[in-house]
Amino acid sequence: MALPSLADTTALIRHRRSIKPTDMDTTREVDRSLLLEILENATWAPNHGLTEPWRFHLYQGDSRQQLASQMQASYRETTPSAEFREDKFIKMGENPLLAPVVIACVMERNGGDKIPEIEEIEACASALQNLQLSATAAGLGGYWSSPPMLDTECFRAWLGLRAEDRCVGLIYLGWPKPEFKWPRSIRKPVESKLVWH
Repeated sequence: MALPSLADTTALIRHRRSIKPTDMDTTREVDRSLLLEILENATWAPNHGLTEPWRFHLYQGDSRQQLASQMQASYRETTPSAEFREDKFIKMGENPLLAPVVIACVMERNGGDKIPEIEEIEACASALQNLQLSATAAGLGGYWSSPPMLDTECFRAWLGLRAEDRCVGLIYLGWPKPEFKWPRSIRKPVESKLVWH
């Protein structure tokens, strides 16, 4: 099997962007076989001890409303009234319905005390980068969201997490709207972030 060129890999990495649910086409579903391929690619991330700590809870169709309702309930239950923002509350109810697929990404501790928690979280982050790059290569828009509400006891209980597990984010996936213009971005020169020894 021929490996992809560095130029092709570079182009894919630099093309990936955060595409918010408001820019996704609500009329187009994401095929199950494509989702499975993207998620399979996610699982090829590096992970210490081959613990494969990632778990994916997929929400499509009507189950997105259940997710939205739980997000709103968790936010309302755990946010002090002085900090409660109606705009955030509304967005939590709307965003899951704008993306055809929402994936709650969970770090499930499998390595016990042998593997530090940070390494399991880093493995999940690597898996989510694989997921996002695969989605971009397929033409999908993706958005990684990690509101503090994900770590509330009520949301954790709803997902069925154990005390040692964590929800590391929600990935919203969908086809960009037909009129959507892919955003451009820049990065500071890598030389500004190097320390040669």
